[in-house]
Amino acid sequence: MKTVDAKNMQCPMPIVQVAKFIRENPEETCFLIEATDLAFEADIKAWCEKTHNKLSDFKKEDAGHFVATIEILE
Repeated sequence: MKTVDAKNMQCPMPIVQVAKFIRENPEETCFLIEATDLAFEADIKAWCEKTHNKLSDFKKEDAGHFVATIEILE
């Protein structure tokens, strides 16, 4: 599974990186994204809801490090 590294990026850049990854990797159906932005959890949940994709997992790894697993449904 591929990983998008959006650590040390502030809102809205982690979501911009998700959209860029999907455009550049249309064959991928699932991927991880790592981020440190405190707004990332709310942002990725809203993005998944808006785009009809699935947030299949979300973990807070350590102080300020988040990992989300996204399934592309559309």
